[in-house]
Amino acid sequence: MTLLTQSEQQQVADAIDRIERDTDAELVTVLAEQADDYHYIPLLWAGLIALVVPGAALFFTAAMSAWQLLLVQWATFIVLALLFRFPSLTTRLIPRPVRHWRACNLARRQFIELNLHHTEGGTGILIFVSEAERYVEILVDRGISSRIDNSAWEAIVANFTEQVHDGQVLEGFLGCIEACGSLLKQHVPATHARNQLPNRLVMI
Repeated sequence: MTLLTQSEQQQVADAIDRIERDTDAELVTVLAEQADDYHYIPLLWAGLIALVVPGAALFFTAAMSAWQLLLVQWATFIVLALLFRFPSLTTRLIPRPVRHWRACNLARRQFIELNLHHTEGGTGILIFVSEAERYVEILVDRGISSRIDNSAWEAIVANFTEQVHDGQVLEGFLGCIEACGSLLKQHVPATHARNQLPNRLVMI
C-alpha cells in the first residue's frame, strides 16, 4: 500500500481549498487502505480445495486408507488457510466484482457518515479511493447531479483508477481534484463564501 504521508495529505487539502474558492460544491476526499478485511476468503478457498483432495489422491493412488485421506485433507486445509492469508495472495483470490461491490458499499457509507448529504443546496461531492481494490468513485449530491450529468465524471474516474493501479495515488488525487474543479466552477459556481466540511483527506 502507498497510503499518503502527512505532507502529501496536506497537498490534497490545499488543492481542495483552491477549487472550493470558485464553487459552491463541498468536496471531500477519502482514501481507504482496503474496503474489507476479507477474513473469510482464505478459509473459503482452502475449504474448497481441501474438498477436492480426497478424490485427487484416490485418482493417483488407491493405497491410502480413509484415515490417511482425512489427514491429507485436514493438512491441506490448514496449510492453505494460512498461506492464503498473505495479503498479496488474498487479493488475487477475490473476484473483481466482489472487491468492487465491497468498495462501492464503503463509498456510500462514507458519503452518509461524512454528512455529504446534508450540505446547503445539496452540493456535496465525494472522491473515494480504495487502494487494495484499485477502486475509484465520485459520488455527488442532488444539487450537483441536477447540473452535471454522471457521464461527465467517467473519464476522470477512469484516469484516476489507472493512476491508482500504477501506485500514483497522490498524483491521481491532485489531477482528479483539478478536473472536478473545472467542471464545478463552470456548472456550480461560487455564490457566497462557505466551508461546511473539512478539506483534509480522510484516511480509513
